Amino acid sequence: MDTYLSILKRYWGYDDFRGIQRDIIESIGSGHDTLGLMPTGGGKSITFQVPALAKPGLCLVITPLIALMKDQVEALNSRGIKAACVHSGLSHEQTLVILENSVFNAYKFLYISPERLSSELFLRKLGHMNICFITVDEAHCICQWGYDFRPSYLQIAQVRKVKPDSPILALTATATPEVTKDIQKNLGFKEENVYRMSFFRPNLAYRVLHADATFLGLLQLLNTTEGSCIVYTRNRQKCEDLSKQLVEYGFSSTYYHAGLKAAEKDVRQDAWLRGNYRIIVATNAFGMGIDKPDVRLVVHVDLPDSVEEYFQEAGRAGRDGKPACSVIVMDGKELELSGRRVKLHFPDLDYVRKAYEDVCCFLQLAVGDGMNVTREFNMERFCVNFHYHPLMLTSALDILDKAGYIAYRDAEEGTSRLRIDATRNQLFSVLDNQGEQIVLAMLRRYGGIFIDMVFIDEDMISRDTGLTMDVIYQELKELARRGLVSYIPRKRMPLITFLRRRVMKEDLEFSFGVYAMRKEAYEFRLKALLTYCINTEECRSRLLLRYFGETDTHKCGICDVCEQEDTTGFTEDEYLRIREHIVGQLQHGPVRASDIDIKGIRPDSLTWALDYMRAKEELVADGPFIRLASGN
Repeated sequence: MDTYLSILKRYWGYDDFRGIQRDIIESIGSGHDTLGLMPTGGGKSITFQVPALAKPGLCLVITPLIALMKDQVEALNSRGIKAACVHSGLSHEQTLVILENSVFNAYKFLYISPERLSSELFLRKLGHMNICFITVDEAHCICQWGYDFRPSYLQIAQVRKVKPDSPILALTATATPEVTKDIQKNLGFKEENVYRMSFFRPNLAYRVLHADATFLGLLQLLNTTEGSCIVYTRNRQKCEDLSKQLVEYGFSSTYYHAGLKAAEKDVRQDAWLRGNYRIIVATNAFGMGIDKPDVRLVVHVDLPDSVEEYFQEAGRAGRDGKPACSVIVMDGKELELSGRRVKLHFPDLDYVRKAYEDVCCFLQLAVGDGMNVTREFNMERFCVNFHYHPLMLTSALDILDKAGYIAYRDAEEGTSRLRIDATRNQLFSVLDNQGEQIVLAMLRRYGGIFIDMVFIDEDMISRDTGLTMDVIYQELKELARRGLVSYIPRKRMPLITFLRRRVMKEDLEFSFGVYAMRKEAYEFRLKALLTYCINTEECRSRLLLRYFGETDTHKCGICDVCEQEDTTGFTEDEYLRIREHIVGQLQHGPVRASDIDIKGIRPDSLTWALDYMRAKEELVADGPFIRLASGN
């Protein structure tokens, strides 16, 4: 058994790799800059975790998804693989300890958010780390005109300067041909090297439902489809209201959005994953890294911003390979709303300039001041005082962020701080059972807690004690009220860091790439999604695949357009007969495609069957030859 396969079997229990996993692993394992395009649920993590375990040194993993990095670190540690993560929720001391340990080879994997890459501390420590290769997850975020551009991803160029000999593995589930080229260029690939896995999902039916009202359409879908369901909406309040409305109609539902506290997100997400709720109503803040294989239905009651966003969210259905459905519900107002959406995302530049000036005044920042100053930004109070629409203001801040004037971070939960002010005897003499568990857990985890304010993590204390976050919070608040501890709970507040000194609003400059090009690209993506929605003539799967550069495709046979046409005449019995015929001819090894015996088989049916078998990874095409995939 070869090294990669033995690692896969030892740590994950799988007998073989899937799809293009092996190709990507061998490429990055040989030291080549590599880009892997794999659909949601394609097994991206295996492609960097397996080769890293086969090489000496630390694998640096760059990902913007804090929840995902925490989950992967926990999963790796549970398998006996040392891993850690650095993100904005950690204190300076916690970050320093992890980076120091990384220098001394304490971990095999170090996950880091892109915002941390630019810190002087990280770059200084990075120079002393033994890096085997660098993994860039969600690599499309580096494309400046792409659908999910994040300026922090441009800092990866600094990492390459510090570690020029460390190859890069870039991974993404959503990249058009243009974005694919841009990723390789911006990451400084020594040569183009792309591995593509077909995005075709043979078990996933894409549909558009036209209804008099979106809620009535949703009820129709839920009443005619069984199994777990995700409902996507764009508005936090609508998210909560819709979930409560579904409960009133007798459905088991919860909700999830970015405005919830981290602990509450975890509780809701875990309850849905365990099956305590059939439905989770969510904004696009939900779903990254979620691996629930039995989702039978994904419904969008609001249009996403792009085909990329829709395709990624739709792909969370049917990961177990069983029939599943992704539906956009439309009530006729979408075309009207799409024009407003462009203005919301790209307000006039005069509006952006005024927002900059007002924010500076609100934060009491004088002209010429502010270089590298970070301030908490109470958006709700600002919008009331200065009469701003929150969504348009957020877009303005995002434009200022991408122009390099500020770094704007949406509301994040900071880290709590605590100091024990009583003596040990005084403290333990008044503690009840729960309080004693909490204090003992803190004493085990945090040194110097009797001397100075230290950063504490209530999530960790909850895991150590088995007590809920609310119980821990209330116990610590009571101890603080009695003067036994000083406790500053974490709070949610957006942060603005001024990257340049404040200038007059008339002196703000916005390059073509920051505003006009991105606005044009946004309009193009939104138009492409609207075209997909109003389409009634072409297979929806083919439309989606062509958008991502796949041209050699066939009708899926299960979307609403295909079902309405039903012109293939291709039945399941016919497919099984053709499949048996093909498998029989390949039992003894590869056969040229031109030599396959097709007597008695319709050409269209043969093409459909071959494509379907390749999509299910039963067949592999090697040049002119066709062979059975391993295990078939």
